[in-house]
Amino acid sequence: MKSACSPDMCDLLIKFGAMEEKLRVIETRLQDSETRLEDSETRLKDSDNRLRNSENQIMDLRNKERTKVIFSAAVGGRGAIGPFNTDKTLIYRAVKTNIGGAYSQYTGIFSAPVAGVYYFTIFYHAGGEHRAILSVYKNNQLIVTTHDHKSNSDFTDNGGNAVFLQLQRGDEVYVRLAENSHVWGYDFHTTFSGFLVSQI
Repeated sequence: MKSACSPDMCDLLIKFGAMEEKLRVIETRLQDSETRLEDSETRLKDSDNRLRNSENQIMDLRNKERTKVIFSAAVGGRGAIGPFNTDKTLIYRAVKTNIGGAYSQYTGIFSAPVAGVYYFTIFYHAGGEHRAILSVYKNNQLIVTTHDHKSNSDFTDNGGNAVFLQLQRGDEVYVRLAENSHVWGYDFHTTFSGFLVSQI
């Protein structure tokens, strides 16, 4: 029986068949590589998104760290402050702490650097020969007061008060000494303090 192809042609057909099979294998491998590459690109995008989210969280934490606000100051001086014939904003010149720089030792005014809830305290020491009246104000609005009446029976008086305040950025908080009243100076007795409890 005669062969369907010449020996050279049969060799070529066999080689061609082998090449087709190799090409199919290469195409399959190429498709697998493309699938793996797409998977890698998807994983890379996911990693990129997670990294971006992590960077944003780190920036948020850094911003919160930067908004620490804590101050404490004493009136300072050499003795009695007052009495005056008008109300006076007390200037607490002996600054003990002023993290965030929101309190001014030149004006006695605390200016809120960020919106949030703040906690403020005032304490005073005074003699009994005059009344002592201190009040915390927020933007010209009376918030809390502490006072003691004039007395001939005691030589020293102490008092204080505290308050939580919700402030907007730029709100001002300060202490006023009422007319015809006084407090004791020096760097230790009469203080004004506050700190940011929570940013909002």
